[in-house]
Amino acid sequence: MISYEFPLNERVRTLLRLEDLFFRIKRFIDSDESPDHHAALGVLFEILEVACRADLKSDLLQELERQKKALNALHNNPEILEDALDAVLSEIEGASTRLLGMNGKIGQHLRDDEWLMAIKQRACIPGGVCEFDLPSYHYWQHQSAEHRRQNLIAWLSPMLPLRDGITILLKLLRENGKVHHFTAFHGSFQQMQGGRVAQMLRISLDSELLCIPEVSANKYALNIRFVEAKYAAKTALYNHDVAFDLTFCSLQ
Repeated sequence: MISYEFPLNERVRTLLRLEDLFFRIKRFIDSDESPDHHAALGVLFEILEVACRADLKSDLLQELERQKKALNALHNNPEILEDALDAVLSEIEGASTRLLGMNGKIGQHLRDDEWLMAIKQRACIPGGVCEFDLPSYHYWQHQSAEHRRQNLIAWLSPMLPLRDGITILLKLLRENGKVHHFTAFHGSFQQMQGGRVAQMLRISLDSELLCIPEVSANKYALNIRFVEAKYAAKTALYNHDVAFDLTFCSLQ
């Protein structure tokens, strides 16, 4: 099976983008290769751009607090494992504490570093970080892998509380959804929403099917088109029946 996640509001869209960026930067930092550490620095700049929303930190804190209250209400519910519930509440509490410990504007420590900002500015230019453009960066790339890694970790660490909060909220979002089994006849599927509110849709289908989903959704109707999986600018409808699983994900 292959799954596709479609955010239905800007907040979830931002969380998914940051989740992907934090995942990628860890993979690049763990490598010992200089080109991978160069890629990690590029991802760090992307995180800075996506996370610069002034209300991101407060949004995360408010949502974590809302989830904590909702989960606390489940205590003494015979269908809930108390130990598992307490573990989740402890994770939320820890993530909230770390977020509250973030001082100032997100990523300000990076903006205050003139050397990093010079690299960021040149990185926007195709081939703009060659050795003759930034000799000091060329020198850094030739330092030991451990030296580069420690630098990258130091630059990333102040923003890791964001990753922790995002990880918890997306985990709760993904787990709080019921799977429905449908068939898109001749590649098309439509369902009236009846006012149902979801924050994210997950569509899962056989990975061997030569099609990909396209989604259009609002509180009134959901439309899914399965199009041919081709590397082309124009897409054509996959004119076959497609069995798929659909999950409406929403936070409590």
